[in-house]
Amino acid sequence: MSQVLDPPPPTRASTQAGPRTSESGPAAETDLAALAARHGLTVSGARPSLPQYVRDLWARRHFIGAFSTAKLTAQYSQAKLGQVWQVMTPLLNAAVYYFIFGMLMNTSRGVEDFVPFLVTGVFVWTFTQSSIMAGTRAISGNLGLVRALHFPRAALPVSFCLQQLQQLLFSMAALLVILLAFGVPPAPSWVLALPALVLQFLFNTGVAMVMARVGSKIPDMAQLMPFLLRTWMYASGVMFSIEHMTGPDSGLPSWVGTALQLNPAVVYIDLMRFALIDTFGSSQLPPHVWALAVGWALVAGIGGFIYFWKAEETYGRG
Repeated sequence: MSQVLDPPPPTRASTQAGPRTSESGPAAETDLAALAARHGLTVSGARPSLPQYVRDLWARRHFIGAFSTAKLTAQYSQAKLGQVWQVMTPLLNAAVYYFIFGMLMNTSRGVEDFVPFLVTGVFVWTFTQSSIMAGTRAISGNLGLVRALHFPRAALPVSFCLQQLQQLLFSMAALLVILLAFGVPPAPSWVLALPALVLQFLFNTGVAMVMARVGSKIPDMAQLMPFLLRTWMYASGVMFSIEHMTGPDSGLPSWVGTALQLNPAVVYIDLMRFALIDTFGSSQLPPHVWALAVGWALVAGIGGFIYFWKAEETYGRG
């Protein structure tokens, strides 16, 4: 036998409290926002202002440096030759390109000091290629870290580009040995390699941030990027002289050579060749090359940073 219990009649207190708990709409939201502001509460995961984001990123500079160094150390930890591969990989690439393009396709004709010319181009291009590839996977490949810890997400693409810069510096030691072995003498112009690398690093980091945001939304982009980067490499004069390939005897319109020389990869490769190889003179550089290098670095660096920051609150969700 069941017994139905009638609910007790509402008391005056509950009657008065009822309308408050059922309140909704703009007024209630305003009250809650004012309450949160009074106690210093903010929306979880909200995007900070751009100046605050820059300050937060600077505060994590030690993490960025340690993370990039750890990644570089662990990169070849399973290989028997270990960190030697940091130098061997671009050297082997240069050897393959020399065999195919320098010997079989004879792109070395008319290029003095072709081996230093080629190796410099391969090393500098590898820096850009590796930075962009690492940036593409910076968010999508580290979702566990992104979801577990609170930090400016820009720290990831920046740290990966810094890792590639450290790897390039190891390779530069081998490049200097090659230059000396092929009779390229040391010169004061070698100092120009430093500002060229700084500008290239800013450019690479900006593009890596753009690709990090794109890659976080489109995972298949990481599979497509090698094909896009390979096409870009063939248009960047890594294995041949753009000046000779697009000259009057080439049969190509003059605008083709101009367009190729405006290519940012060409700008940074040519700057490094000009700094390190004495036979690569200023006549082989694009007009206003330093202005181009600074312009590309600022456009990509600042634009890429802002583009990445605008989606800060979306990374690691969904």
